Amino acid sequence: MVESHEKLRFTRPAEPLHVVLVEPEIPQNTGNIARLCAATGSVLHLVGPLGFDISEKAVRRAGLDYWKLVDVRRHDDLDAWLAAERPADIALLSARGRVPHTRIPFRPGMSLVLGCETRGLSDAVLTRFPDSVHAIPTLPGIRSLNLANAAAVVVYEALRVTGALDGTFVG
Repeated sequence: MVESHEKLRFTRPAEPLHVVLVEPEIPQNTGNIARLCAATGSVLHLVGPLGFDISEKAVRRAGLDYWKLVDVRRHDDLDAWLAAERPADIALLSARGRVPHTRIPFRPGMSLVLGCETRGLSDAVLTRFPDSVHAIPTLPGIRSLNLANAAAVVVYEALRVTGALDGTFVG
């Protein structure tokens, strides 16, 4: 049994990942993803209309005490996000993707784009970036993973592949 209260840590990446949620609907998922972003130094982008309130009062009431640790950026729509951020590397995650997430050419600073919980990314978005659409494989009969789980799988895979986790330490 480990008795130390120290935890396994890593150094904040010089070029953070960008987690882009397009029209998220469920506040708990976005809250979990915000915590993921706080834990990994990733930037959280909220794109389009949200299915919930992210005012300071609502965030405080939801107990999201780590929200202030996250670089959260709002964008009216995908075009506004593209214009503001000018991402060099994009990976779209969709249950309809045919290429596994393990084949994403991860790079530091990459944008990982996920759609809303009930509809995913629209056909218009998927056809706009056809070579960037990936999926997390599941067993037959499973529609998809929960949005927050999918984000966590892909963010940590990106950190692993780009070497951001190579210098982990206990502290």
